[in-house]
Amino acid sequence: MGTKIGARNLITDVAGLRVGNAQDMHLRSGVTVLVGDVPFTAGVHVMGGAPGTRETDLLAPDRVVEQVDALVLSGGSAFGLDAASGVADGLRDRGRGFAVGDVRVPIVPGAILFDLLNGGNKDWRENPYKGLGRAALAAASEDFEIGSAGAGTGATTVNLRGGLGSASAVLPGGVTVGALVAVNALGSATVGDGPEFWAAPFEMGAEFGGRGVARDYADPALVRTKMAQHGNTTIGIIATDATLTQAQCTRLATAAHDGFARGLVPSHTLMDGDLIFAAATGARPAPDLSAQVMLGHAAACVMARAIARAVHAAQSRAGDTLPAWQDRFG
Repeated sequence: MGTKIGARNLITDVAGLRVGNAQDMHLRSGVTVLVGDVPFTAGVHVMGGAPGTRETDLLAPDRVVEQVDALVLSGGSAFGLDAASGVADGLRDRGRGFAVGDVRVPIVPGAILFDLLNGGNKDWRENPYKGLGRAALAAASEDFEIGSAGAGTGATTVNLRGGLGSASAVLPGGVTVGALVAVNALGSATVGDGPEFWAAPFEMGAEFGGRGVARDYADPALVRTKMAQHGNTTIGIIATDATLTQAQCTRLATAAHDGFARGLVPSHTLMDGDLIFAAATGARPAPDLSAQVMLGHAAACVMARAIARAVHAAQSRAGDTLPAWQDRFG
């Protein structure tokens, strides 16, 4: 039996994980939260030159805390880092967190993307992201919206609206891998001016249109970017139900970055803050060395699919600075 899509084709096909979105259409921005029914092991790897993060240092393999309660993806640039504070407040109310004596401290790493120049009204008097973070946590469910939702609400690529994407795969041995990504890339998820996605070779079924691979490719050394807009960064999470150490989660996040490179051209640039968290729930046995290699490859494939699904599912709204894929090709 070969690899197959999970029941939802979402990261929540990894049992025990839920995702919540919150967005403000006036702001044209939002927050996405991944939360576990119980704490899960996590790692992180950053390959972009302009990251914005919270509590990523504690995910290093030599740190005391090995598990986290939630992971946060947010718009809003540095302002969006406050979304994790709202999530932490909500988790504290539930009695969640790392125990220090009789105190519990929720561990909530987060990352942000830049969507401050996307046409939304950013003239706030009080940072809205803490409230959006708490609302996203409250909305957490196994089923959630992709496209123009959550952290992908105001996301863009060079030529089309970006968005929030997710995908999953169940490997022949039964291990599930899922990806969640907010696509706000400096480059493009599609080839040239056509509808075909860079990730087309990895598509399963017709999950992002079934257009196949492009027939014509421009000079690969000449790529379009949105440098003039100064609003970039793709941030994501790769998750599995396998048992992994924190070091192995870090390696899984590193491997999943190949999915960025397969789904976005260019990727990992100086002006992107490209980052991937990895999460392992530990519901299935630890993989041997060979299985770890295949798990990393699967993570990259699933991440590339999630990127294409984000752009394919995005919806346009009045005042948008770019069309959606559905407007041009749907």
